[in-house]
Amino acid sequence: MSLTTDLNCDVGESFGVYKLGYDADILDEVTSANIACGFHAGDPATMRATVRLALEKGVAIGAHPGLPDLVGFGRRLMKITPQEAKDIVVYQIGALTAFVKSEGGTMRHVKPHGALYNMAAKDFVLAKAIAEAISRVNPDLILVGQSGSQLIEAGKAFGLQTASEVFADRTYEDDGTLTPRDQADSVIVDHELAVRQVIGMLQTGTVRSRQGTDVTVKTETICIHGDGPKALEFAKQIRLALDGAGVTVQALQK
Repeated sequence: MSLTTDLNCDVGESFGVYKLGYDADILDEVTSANIACGFHAGDPATMRATVRLALEKGVAIGAHPGLPDLVGFGRRLMKITPQEAKDIVVYQIGALTAFVKSEGGTMRHVKPHGALYNMAAKDFVLAKAIAEAISRVNPDLILVGQSGSQLIEAGKAFGLQTASEVFADRTYEDDGTLTPRDQADSVIVDHELAVRQVIGMLQTGTVRSRQGTDVTVKTETICIHGDGPKALEFAKQIRLALDGAGVTVQALQK
């Protein structure tokens, strides 16, 4: 059986003099880049530099809009209205689109960040607001959301192309959601375990939850978080494993 997947990473998450991640090296391993747009991380100079770097390396570019929460890195829950969700998504897509256009590139996808992503995975009203915002700005953009989530359903409802995402470095619950980050074992720190999880999801279409249940997943794109201390090692090992298993790794196709 021929398997194909995209490998994505969250990048451009430095801010001012504060540097985060291993963007230049990680972009050698992945096929899609989710670039922070200034709300949870990133700033104009970082956005420009990251866009330029992704274009130089032939990596597909996507917007990574988050909640307005620099201090919490966009990972803290925030009560927002559907209209507020639309506004912050439109604003952030617009900002990154300008940088991509100014560098002669084209944006391919949108992937919400952190708490916004996790909230929309369960809340169809919020997911619809995000999908509507994307469709109004550019209906040709691909909406990336967690496999089996409300975000994927909302994208389809607005006629967007969607890409179901799984995670190399996160554990799962019985209901298919990611283990909350306040749980000690929410993040996988062993790259061998991460590799086994990724290959298993591709080959079987399931992932083993923390509770021991096999949860069905669709693997169209695989996420590696770029802010972890072992992010670069994970990216290299997972790419090596995918190549070794005969998996075609390529950016999301329109």
